[in-house]
Amino acid sequence: MAKIAGRKKRIIVTTAVLAAIGGGAAFAYWSATGTGAGEAKAGTESAPFEIVSQAATGGPLSPDGPKQTVAFTVTNPGSGVQYLSDVKVTVKAGWSVGTTAPCTAADFVIDEADIVKGSIDPAGTVAGTVKIQMINRAANQDSCKGATVPLVFTAS
Repeated sequence: MAKIAGRKKRIIVTTAVLAAIGGGAAFAYWSATGTGAGEAKAGTESAPFEIVSQAATGGPLSPDGPKQTVAFTVTNPGSGVQYLSDVKVTVKAGWSVGTTAPCTAADFVIDEADIVKGSIDPAGTVAGTVKIQMINRAANQDSCKGATVPLVFTAS
């Protein structure tokens, strides 16, 4: 009986060892590295921002008088998100009214536009304001009376 019990033990131990070795082999693998290539193509065009201004509010412009506020919106008409980094507002180049001592862009000062800069989603808008004031020059400014000052908005 002792021989049978010893033989059973050897069979059990041998089976356990083979199972452990065989089970360990199931976790073996080869390691490797590799490279590949691919590409993606970005769009080639952005859409120009659209800017719409509202009528100016505030008292009438006069030398060193009150400022007027002009509200405006910037719209992204494109199909992708575009970044608004700045809005500049100027009096239209070459504009003048009157013949003797004409009223020109030099008679006005425009503050920096107040607008939140950043990403604008497609069809999204951002609202802003800008202030304009007539300065007091050491010259006759009668030509500016009743003038409508043309403003040019440039968004980038």
